Amino acid sequence: MKKDCIAMILAGGQGSRLGVLTKNVAKPAVPFGGKYRIIDFPLTNCVQSGIDTVGILTQYKPLELNTYIGNGQSWDLDVNDGGVYILPPYMRENEGEWYKGTANAIYQNIEFIDKFAPEHVLILSGDHIYKMEYNNMLEFHKKNDADITIAMIPVDPKEASRFGILETDAEGKIVTFEEKPKQPKSNTASMGIYIFKWEVLRRELILDEQDPSSSKDFGKNIIPKMLNQGSRMFGYRFEGYWKDVGTVESLWQANMDLLDSDEFNLDDAEWPILSKSALKQPHFLGAQAEIYNSLITEGCYINGVVKHSIIADSVEIEKGAKVVDCVIMSGAKVLAGAQVFKTIIGEGAIIGEGCVVGVGGGEEGTSKYVSPYCSGGVSLVAPGARVTEKWIVSNSMITEDKGGKQ
Repeated sequence: MKKDCIAMILAGGQGSRLGVLTKNVAKPAVPFGGKYRIIDFPLTNCVQSGIDTVGILTQYKPLELNTYIGNGQSWDLDVNDGGVYILPPYMRENEGEWYKGTANAIYQNIEFIDKFAPEHVLILSGDHIYKMEYNNMLEFHKKNDADITIAMIPVDPKEASRFGILETDAEGKIVTFEEKPKQPKSNTASMGIYIFKWEVLRRELILDEQDPSSSKDFGKNIIPKMLNQGSRMFGYRFEGYWKDVGTVESLWQANMDLLDSDEFNLDDAEWPILSKSALKQPHFLGAQAEIYNSLITEGCYINGVVKHSIIADSVEIEKGAKVVDCVIMSGAKVLAGAQVFKTIIGEGAIIGEGCVVGVGGGEEGTSKYVSPYCSGGVSLVAPGARVTEKWIVSNSMITEDKGGKQ
């Protein structure tokens, strides 16, 4: 079974910077946009690009992600000569270990990739929000006879130190690469999307595994080594929306971009985002309901004010409640008279009657829930938590045990 290109999605990270949202689920399984999961985006991109063989490398809290993906039918990946495969770490004849890094995760699945004998392997992250035609990048990769092609995009210079930063010459050949530099030379960032010639990647993975000083990471080890040894490395410039949703603030912002950005449209009939969601329940809007510039998913009961917010299915917003600049996940409730501003509310959480979350400070506000996980004025309420305090300031995180800072 020989394939031109297969995809490997790195979906095993803990995503600790998302705080309580990832305490019990892997980051790619975190809800997004009312009725999607983050993993829907790379999976959809693969299908839309004609890539029908996808390995998903899981590790941290994989149960919900595995259940969600199932046999891949929701993404048209239930095919006989390909399909979607869940690839957790597993015991071998003489050894078994967790994935030690992004490169080691692929190394541990060399036998899986060899089964399809691909010419090229597409490496993806499972925690980015974007639409991308991978075939265009693959054609660029082939045209340049590249050993590796790295997708790149300009980012805010203030954020550049969070990414792998690269520079290319006039032909697109990579001339410098630094992983998360303290003083970036440019703001052109790696998107964590790589296409390798499989024979080249296979060789480099084996050599890297034999190096005791390596941290088994693409950005820290594989890519710099290949650059130093003169491999053919090219940067593919991506033009479009892309967001790394690795923090509470960036996850909130990506949701808000659905309301504000013309560049990011999930209603595109030519590129629909596929998901497992099959919601068809009706809405109920009460006499007191007011909704402005918001996305409301099926099955909600709304009798309060909703402004500039993303509301998932089965959410209840009672009479006199006010929700502004919020992301409210499935099954959550905002009870009568409560007010919530610039907050992500986890699945099944409850904001008690008359509570105010996400504003102010001063003498009235309580700051005991302020958390380093929350920034930019964005607050977070854990799935299943019940908020009972009457006034909670912005940049707070309410945990599932009704309080405390994590």
